[in-house]
Amino acid sequence: MKALFSRKTALAAAFFVLSVLVLAAGASWFAPYSPEETFFDGLTLEGAPLPPSAKYWFGTDLLGRDLFSRVIWGAQTSLVIGVVANGVALLIGTLVGVTAGYVRGFAGNALMRFTDLMMCFPALLLAIVLAAVFTPSLWIVALVIAMVNWVQIARVIYTQTVSLTEREFIEATRSLGASRVRILFRHVVPHLVPTIVVWGTLGIATTVLLEATLSYLGIGVQPPTPSWGNIIFENQSYFTTAPWLVFIPGATIVAMAVAFNLLGDALREALDPTLRARQA
Repeated sequence: MKALFSRKTALAAAFFVLSVLVLAAGASWFAPYSPEETFFDGLTLEGAPLPPSAKYWFGTDLLGRDLFSRVIWGAQTSLVIGVVANGVALLIGTLVGVTAGYVRGFAGNALMRFTDLMMCFPALLLAIVLAAVFTPSLWIVALVIAMVNWVQIARVIYTQTVSLTEREFIEATRSLGASRVRILFRHVVPHLVPTIVVWGTLGIATTVLLEATLSYLGIGVQPPTPSWGNIIFENQSYFTTAPWLVFIPGATIVAMAVAFNLLGDALREALDPTLRARQA
């Protein structure tokens, strides 16, 4: 842990992520207004959104709603999808990768050929197709994202499982008469935990970006439920006259993705003994 937070970038990323998580978890307390509340003074006399001010910190949107409140509630939606979708993808990918790498044979080859087949489809295109088939909602979007993100995790876990099963300490344990189940859960899976943790952190950035993309295309989380992606989608026509409506939610998406990537890199260096040895 000390090595992880000795890097200033990792510390700043952790602080930003923690701050957003606190705001998202306490959206009902931190957001000054309801995300769906329309204000009579939230638009100019010409009906245009208001710029950032003392009352409306991030300005107002095209319907006169407080953008700051919508961004906070949107963080809750985007992070829930990011965590749930990434968790499901991590679970599926780990199960497929460990099973294929440890069992081998026909079952292992079949699982990895299916994984390779899924990797042939562009993730965004497959997500668009799945989102178009099912009625878009928060949980459907999370499931769709999980269905297109598990393949990379499965491939990485499979490679590491195969490498571990061929190590000398596994052969020694096997020669002592340990069962396959004991070897798997006592010696193989614990060595995969650092990889799973790192991929779990990095994957949240990917899922948040993919959710924002789907919502921006209109097939993700549907209004009036706010998410960072559909806030941009709703206000994109005001990009030139009211750029804060697009820039602020867009900047939060980029900042969150960068923060999770920095945390993932720091975790990888802290948990990987080979990288620690090189730096030493």
